[in-house]
Amino acid sequence: MNQPPVNHFFEFLNTSRLVRYLLLFAFGWAIIQLLAFFETVIVVFTFATILAFLLSYPVQWLKKYTSHGIAVCVVFLTSLILLIALSITLGLGILSQGQELFSQAPDLMQSFLPILEKTEQWLNELNIPVDLEAFETGLQEQLSNLFSFVLSFLQGFLSNFATLIFILVVAFFMLLDGKQIWNFVVRLFPSSLQDSLTDSLKNNFLGFFRGRLILSVFFAITTFLVCLILKTPYPLILAVIAGFFDLIPGIGATIGILLVALILIPQGIFLSLQIIIYCILIQQIEENLLMPRIMQDSVNLNPVVIFFVLLFGLQIAGLLGLFLAIPITGVIVSLFELEELKG
Repeated sequence: MNQPPVNHFFEFLNTSRLVRYLLLFAFGWAIIQLLAFFETVIVVFTFATILAFLLSYPVQWLKKYTSHGIAVCVVFLTSLILLIALSITLGLGILSQGQELFSQAPDLMQSFLPILEKTEQWLNELNIPVDLEAFETGLQEQLSNLFSFVLSFLQGFLSNFATLIFILVVAFFMLLDGKQIWNFVVRLFPSSLQDSLTDSLKNNFLGFFRGRLILSVFFAITTFLVCLILKTPYPLILAVIAGFFDLIPGIGATIGILLVALILIPQGIFLSLQIIIYCILIQQIEENLLMPRIMQDSVNLNPVVIFFVLLFGLQIAGLLGLFLAIPITGVIVSLFELEELKG
């Protein structure tokens, strides 16, 4: 007789394998705890590395005409001046429209009630008994939570201004001497992995953020133009929301479109539908025309893997994990040549 499958399973899961799996689990748990403990440090050096990488392109071009130190100083100061000017210009507009939006938040919530009442009446006429009172209460609570989240996010951003300054300082010194530090880090790995690790990080990690930034700026600008054409209120706020969520791969653009449409529902359902249609068209242009060209050397993952690691990263490290999950997974898949997990 054939041996029962259960015995085969217990033979496979012998003591040595079980110990290895438990050690692997403990090692993963320890890494998660270290990430949580050093979250601020990781945030600072991650974004400083991304910023330094983005600025390295103009630095390399300018080095053809001057020394490395002067090129770094010129590019960094020029970028800083442009960033401050852009932040002041956009910040004043966002602050003005944001105050108007928050002042009208109670009216925005109340404007949903007639729509729900008409929907309930229409369903009752079709002999579909529905009571939307509980849904109305939940909707009001969710909208209140949404505005509270946005407000707390802005307050947190302003309170972490010192962290932003520290990121800029670290990025500046990475531009100056980052190559020596990276060579030291790479030497900690086996020589057979050093070149592939450098290429994988450049293409998957840093290339991912460069591509997502370009695509989100495109999505924000085109959304802003659509809002101006349709004469919607708060065009700058809506464009910023759409562009910010577009940074999240996979589902980010869809979430941003739905939020924009939700904010515009009091202005008319037809206007919200127009925004959805135009933004979906923009999203298709972005994903089918721009993304293959911009992200051609970047992350190549199966969509199922993308959604899994997004949820996993969100659970482990919150918003930071959401942004880092995809490029880190891309590095691992590329480094160990896991072809089954590629798209």
